[in-house]
Amino acid sequence: MAILQAIILGIIEGLTEFLPISSTGHLIVAQHLIGYKDVAELFTVVVQVGAIAAVVWFYRQDLLEKTKGLFAKDKSSVLFWRNWIVATIPAGILAVLFEKSLSAIAKPVVVAGALIVGGVLIWLVEQYHRAPEPATKPKFDTLSLGQSLKIGLFQTLALIPGVSRSGATIMGSLLVGVDRVTATAFSFYLSIPILVLASGYKLASNTADIPNISGGGSAIVAGVIAAFVTALIAVKWLLKYVSSHDFKPFAYYRIVVGVLILCLILTNKL
Repeated sequence: MAILQAIILGIIEGLTEFLPISSTGHLIVAQHLIGYKDVAELFTVVVQVGAIAAVVWFYRQDLLEKTKGLFAKDKSSVLFWRNWIVATIPAGILAVLFEKSLSAIAKPVVVAGALIVGGVLIWLVEQYHRAPEPATKPKFDTLSLGQSLKIGLFQTLALIPGVSRSGATIMGSLLVGVDRVTATAFSFYLSIPILVLASGYKLASNTADIPNISGGGSAIVAGVIAAFVTALIAVKWLLKYVSSHDFKPFAYYRIVVGVLILCLILTNKL
């Protein structure tokens, strides 16, 4: 049963990690609903390895070319790496500084509030902010140093459970003048260092707790595999979706789910 629960949670992680609806928030609520025992958010964080692997696999050729380009001092590749590193730093620093405080607020009521507020903000951005026309393919070298830093600061908002890392970075990118396709792809890339650091740190700090979560290490492996498969599907779908659609449907979804979670809390069912 624990392995089956882990697979279900892995599917949820994979489907929600790159959509602007908060994978962590969904995992926290789902664990409460199905009775899955996590310890120190170990499963919640480490299962994200599957999503990381999906992005790396999806962009494997592009990553290889950008790495070669960096050593060859190709201007486009150098700018990409500069922007990637700068946008990663703020969330990385704050995550380490406030780890215990962030763990303390990983609760369904916080998730519900963040989902609703985030949904309203996404709707407002889509309704009143005119973003540049979507590019046919990502244009990372058009990002300025200032834009990259601002996107990184928006990413720090996702440290609050329920906000959504992808939602914060994509909406933040649109607000600083980036087109949807570039914003979405850059958000995918930003997930790699953040999730690698978070998963690695959590494993190193809580290795002894692995046997204490439901299903132990086997559950983590099952969840990671499920997350990889579903995340790969989600990444492909979202890149196609953003080329001709906005994010309002996700805003409505967030608000509805947030309200449902509050109802479950008020009726003592969560």
